[in-house]
Amino acid sequence: MSTSATPGIDPPPAVAGGEASQTLDRGLRLLHLVADAPGGLTVTEAANRLGIGRAAVYRLVGPLTAHGMLRRDAAGRLRLGAGVLHLARRAQPLLAEGALPALRRLAEQAGATAHLTVVEGGEGVALAVVEPSWTSFHVAYRTGARHPLERGAAGRAILAGRSGAAGPVSTAGELQPGAYGVAAPVLGVPGLEASVGVVALAPLDAEAVGAQVLAAATAIAAALA
Repeated sequence: MSTSATPGIDPPPAVAGGEASQTLDRGLRLLHLVADAPGGLTVTEAANRLGIGRAAVYRLVGPLTAHGMLRRDAAGRLRLGAGVLHLARRAQPLLAEGALPALRRLAEQAGATAHLTVVEGGEGVALAVVEPSWTSFHVAYRTGARHPLERGAAGRAILAGRSGAAGPVSTAGELQPGAYGVAAPVLGVPGLEASVGVVALAPLDAEAVGAQVLAAATAIAAALA
């Protein structure tokens, strides 16, 4: 049985749905643009990059600002709001849960403390940590520990990942005297900057442990993608 529409009148739900979908897409693209602009964006810059008018950008900025996703700084430039951090923190337990199987396997293989590190506020933060079960001594690395990205294997691996380098990074004594680390970036997960690695009290076999870390990074990327 078929139904007919009134000639010359488009079905309102389909049109409304299309407009809502386009608005949502533009809003998400705007958030990504602002996130990728360390100095923020003016409304004109955002309009040019989105290929839409300034008035359309203002219509996007209004609700995103009301929900805390965007804010305007003293110069009027668009920057990410605290609401984005709130969502990120709510998502962190899900990220940790998805990474745990690969971290457990890595810790047992390497005989060293394995960790997933993510970027938050320009620093590296240990989101998930797994200690090996069979070693007599190992590094106690606290979940939530923060450090500059320029120091330690975990942060350096994230910086290397920004330039497209996927290989393992090794460091010695940069975060703690007598501690050795090997880490690799987790690539291919949209919106996530992270690395996976191990830290030990003795020098690590860069080739063997590097391969284990790379395998863990690939497994975590597949689990989170």
